[in-house]
Amino acid sequence: MSGRQRGIALISVLLIMTLALLITSGLLRSHRLSLQSSGQQLQQMHLHQLATGVETQALLLLQGALQTPAKTVDRTQAWARMTPELDLEDEQVRVSIEDLAGRFNLNSLLRSGQIDQVTLNRWARLLDLLGLPSLQLDQVGPLRELSQLRLLPGIDAQMLRQLEPWVSMLPNDAVLNINTAPALVLRTLGEVDASTAEALVEQGSTTPWTSVQAFTLDPLLSTADLSGHGLGIQSRWYRITVQVNRDGRGMRLATDVEFDPDTAQLNVLQRRFLPSSTYEMAQ
Repeated sequence: MSGRQRGIALISVLLIMTLALLITSGLLRSHRLSLQSSGQQLQQMHLHQLATGVETQALLLLQGALQTPAKTVDRTQAWARMTPELDLEDEQVRVSIEDLAGRFNLNSLLRSGQIDQVTLNRWARLLDLLGLPSLQLDQVGPLRELSQLRLLPGIDAQMLRQLEPWVSMLPNDAVLNINTAPALVLRTLGEVDASTAEALVEQGSTTPWTSVQAFTLDPLLSTADLSGHGLGIQSRWYRITVQVNRDGRGMRLATDVEFDPDTAQLNVLQRRFLPSSTYEMAQ
């Protein structure tokens, strides 16, 4: 074999070896990515199962707390005093139960097809407290999801994020539970300043009001001249929120339930799995 032929043969061998190395490298990379993907899927499945298990425990606690009929739904009850954080070895878990009737019910703005002026004034105060522009919801009709507000001009995701912690979409005859409403929502009821609203929340956390009249006549509200319209001391709607985090990955499960007083059972209305960042878990 001549030197030229040997050179060509050597180059051919080197090309084949290079091609083999490239193929092997590609296969190894594909295998590594497949393993990473499988690991991520397994981790998501684990978070999903953990969140569902914690949700089940919260449902049982809420179910048990509501079995005994009570005149009020308030913050002194077991469902509102559950431990928010669970001590697990490798995961961070937080769970809460919220009375959705303690939020501003967007559907209460329309009663029997008519604009409710008292509630409309409260809605205007809420928007003002949140620094949001006026929103006329009669253009939308009954709401089932907050995202329906995107039908209105000028509504963006940032505005919805600002509204979300304070509003609910309950039947239009559902009243605002004064015993579970946060300070900001109490401020929408009339001329109630921030310090008074905080004092009302603190008082209601130990001594709930047993009637709307007792609330409106409370000495803390002596100068507010509040209307009892649309207010109450009961609720049937709750949200269980479970947040789980492991190794920088997180998941949030939000479950809305309704208590049926006739059967004394909880009915799941909606269950949503959402991504949850480590930052959210730290809040």
